[in-house]
Amino acid sequence: MRVFQNSGLYPAYRRQFDMRHGVSQSFLERRNLYLSERYNALHYLLPVLEGDPAAFVTNGDDEVLQRAWATENGMHRKSSAADILLAQIEEHRSEVFYNLDPMRYGSDFIRRLPRSVRHSLAWRAAPSPGADFSAYHRILNNFPSILESYRKAGLRVEYFAPAYDPAMATYAGRTDRPIDILFVGGYTRHHQKRAQILESVAHLSGEYNVRYHLERSRMTKLAESPFGIIPSLARFKRPDVIRDVSVEPVFGLDLYEAISSAKIVVNGAIDMAGSDRGNMRCFEAMGCGALLVTDAGLYPRGMSENVTMATYASSDNLIPRLRELLASGENSRVIASNGYQMMAERYSKQQQWRRFQDIVGAL
Repeated sequence: MRVFQNSGLYPAYRRQFDMRHGVSQSFLERRNLYLSERYNALHYLLPVLEGDPAAFVTNGDDEVLQRAWATENGMHRKSSAADILLAQIEEHRSEVFYNLDPMRYGSDFIRRLPRSVRHSLAWRAAPSPGADFSAYHRILNNFPSILESYRKAGLRVEYFAPAYDPAMATYAGRTDRPIDILFVGGYTRHHQKRAQILESVAHLSGEYNVRYHLERSRMTKLAESPFGIIPSLARFKRPDVIRDVSVEPVFGLDLYEAISSAKIVVNGAIDMAGSDRGNMRCFEAMGCGALLVTDAGLYPRGMSENVTMATYASSDNLIPRLRELLASGENSRVIASNGYQMMAERYSKQQQWRRFQDIVGAL
């Protein structure tokens, strides 16, 4: 099976990447730097991570990366991003196109795929009103309620989960974890439940070492700049107690390092999948050996309360829960260890690849 996997980059990560590495690499040099930093590795299929020549991966939204490939392969300098991606697929003679960025490359793109491509699949784990995924053979994610909404809209869907990244093993065994409570993610007042949780936990910074790696919204950045004196921007500022414990966002290996420094990783859903749970932070926290403390709901197999993770019912319940878990010491470490073992075994790359092959084989 010749698989082509296309990914997309979070803008904050792309900015960090370019600051570290510049933009003067060849296609393979730049693409391999992305792979070495493990960004999106939980979504990459096993053949991609193993360097199998039958698998090709790129970031179709990185114009520097894609333009390097186009130049190296004699394409016209004004070729569009879609045309470059199509040329890569054709050159690779791909049989399966697996897209992690279907909002950018929707059905119009799929209808232009080369004849070699027999099956097209996309990962999309969020409601997408107005988007057209009808040309894809399957839409994949690990949220049953979102899958059901797609099914009702006439799309063909399959349950498919992220997978443990073997590179996490280096981080999971760390015993020196100076951060008591860690949160990694985005902050906006539009996600009121999460904002309330973050503010409540930040108040614990007088008792514990609390750290947030927060990506701020555009309006929050503006409100916290010198332009913040404009009265209309005041509502976009983060509370001082949150700002005091916040540092820059982290991705890839930097994210693994941050989690490996923490005893507890707090997670909170943003109400896009009803009672379903199982966002990426669950997989990352367990995979790097931290104790996942997350909001109650319906979780993927193996994610079990007081066995492989801990849950809370509300922001009021969360604070005493965190104190209890930090005081319990060995019990919390056992739950974290159970979570890691479960993740490494049940959600391995081998299991993920077998599931993907089964899905494609049934088409």
